[in-house]
Amino acid sequence: MRIGRAVLSLLMVLGVSPAWAAEHPALAKARALYNAADYDGAIAAAAVARSDPMSADAAALVVGRAHLERYRLQADAADLTGAREALNAVRAPALSPRDQLDLLVGLGQWLYLGEAFGAAAELFDTALSRASMLADRDRLLLLDWWATAMDREAQRRAPEDRGPLFARILGRMETELRDDAGNPTANYWLAASARGLGDLDRAWSAAIAGWVRAILRPETSERLRADVDRLVTEALIPERARTKPAREQQDAVAALRAEWESLKQQWE
Repeated sequence: MRIGRAVLSLLMVLGVSPAWAAEHPALAKARALYNAADYDGAIAAAAVARSDPMSADAAALVVGRAHLERYRLQADAADLTGAREALNAVRAPALSPRDQLDLLVGLGQWLYLGEAFGAAAELFDTALSRASMLADRDRLLLLDWWATAMDREAQRRAPEDRGPLFARILGRMETELRDDAGNPTANYWLAASARGLGDLDRAWSAAIAGWVRAILRPETSERLRADVDRLVTEALIPERARTKPAREQQDAVAALRAEWESLKQQWE
């Protein structure tokens, strides 16, 4: 049932200390290297910063997040272990509010990568309540991680138990779109969660709306439309066609494909 999407990076830019707060040079270097996707360098620099009690907790956070990124890239189980050990060593009260948010995200990522999807969704949900501290791109990524974790948890449950999870996704995406009609994460997941609920007509309408609303955010329109197109062509068209009598299904597929291609051509 699940339609694959292009894998989003787990990278969310690590926060930096306020200008008035002195930060260990090795910790500042570790953050910069992490944000530049140099995870080996970030781990090495953070190891130096961990020797300073004032920087030890923030540095352990950088180590944990860098191990998670390395695991995503290399699938080395040792990185999951390293991430858990580093994150488990962090004393949350010693962190700045932004670093506390990064810790929540890191814990959620570790659970997700360990396939504890329901628990990961709970962590991401908590982090979303503090997402005003994030840049727009990072908040969209966090929202996508939450929805993806919810979707993955739903797929592990019996079909009759999936509805409440998809309803939660749909409700949140409806709210997101009222606040920002161009939100690419919400536009995709509105259609995907309606499908998960078995409301194929709503999913079809939401997919069309998402394709059109993509123009509201030119910087994300190509990615959103690729995801929506995959959802429509691989899932919604064949599933809607299967609601017809067997002798009509082939014609239904052709008609739906023609309708979808016409819409795409009108809103290129």
